[in-house]
Amino acid sequence: MGTRQQEIAAPLGAARAGRLEIVRGGPRLTLCSHEEATELYRARFEGVAPMVLAHDGRVTIEYPRLSPSEWLRPHRRAAEITLNRSLPWTLVFGGGVSSLLADLRDLTLTLLEVGGGASDSEIFLPEPHGVVSIRVAGGASGIRLDRPAGSPARIEIADGASKLTFDEQRLGAIGGKTRFASAGAEQAADRYEIEIGGGASALTIGQWGEGGGTR
Repeated sequence: MGTRQQEIAAPLGAARAGRLEIVRGGPRLTLCSHEEATELYRARFEGVAPMVLAHDGRVTIEYPRLSPSEWLRPHRRAAEITLNRSLPWTLVFGGGVSSLLADLRDLTLTLLEVGGGASDSEIFLPEPHGVVSIRVAGGASGIRLDRPAGSPARIEIADGASKLTFDEQRLGAIGGKTRFASAGAEQAADRYEIEIGGGASALTIGQWGEGGGTR
């Protein structure tokens, strides 16, 4: 039996800002942006289809709870989502999101949240405009955040984290509340403010582009 596929989209309408929230995710999720002037988003799903709601710029995706037999076939579940790059976006990735590859380099990002239980994911960030908040909840693991080379960032760890890498610094285990920043971040008007919840592990905050490299 072939893999089931579904493709859906929603019109841009009068939306002035976008919000994508993945309440309960599945593996192999690819996220990028497009220039289509009339569409808010377009998505293609393989395998188990999630529930998708879209209204006034807000898109909510929730996968059903999977049976044991479905969990044994992760290669049959995948999603590709493209967002309209003309809007500023808030992105919320809930628990269960895994194997996410998000290329946000052409988007305007206002807020990014990564929930506890999210794992094995890489997110390429855009240039920050103003102070852009990123929140990584405790319990998240194997998350890599790559910002543009030279973009200032301040990091606050709530209550300890393990296997943390910031640019070229391998910080290992960190206990208690800790703050640190890249050069010039304290005075920069355009910067990332990254909050990491206690218990997060194997997190990398790196850079892409000239001098920063990619993975």
